[in-house]
Amino acid sequence: MELQPRPTDAELEILRIIWARGPSTVREVFDEMAKSRNAGYTTVLKFMQIMMEKGLLTRTEAHRVHMYEATAPQEQTQRQLVRDLADRAFGGSPSSLVMQALAAKPASPEELAQIRTMLDEYEREGSQK
Repeated sequence: MELQPRPTDAELEILRIIWARGPSTVREVFDEMAKSRNAGYTTVLKFMQIMMEKGLLTRTEAHRVHMYEATAPQEQTQRQLVRDLADRAFGGSPSSLVMQALAAKPASPEELAQIRTMLDEYEREGSQK
């Protein structure tokens, strides 16, 4: 699996919009961003052009409309970012990363139940190998 460039915070905001919407125009991304922050249309356009150059987005043209799409699925990008953070800040230790994540921002009861389910699945998969 080829590693994608690490997106900046602003690029992640654009990626989240595109992951939620699917292929989108600059105008659609700009309109969505305008709901939560003050960003100019040309700023969003420039970010998306840079993201294309970095390989984070692809662009297709249909009927003179440019549609932008993420080159990697959300889960792949998130896993890569977590792997990078675990390596850089926690010496590669998943348990340290999880413990600090839960200490910094406690999980809801529903999230804790999801975490327990995931841990159970990992244990079952590990015992089957």
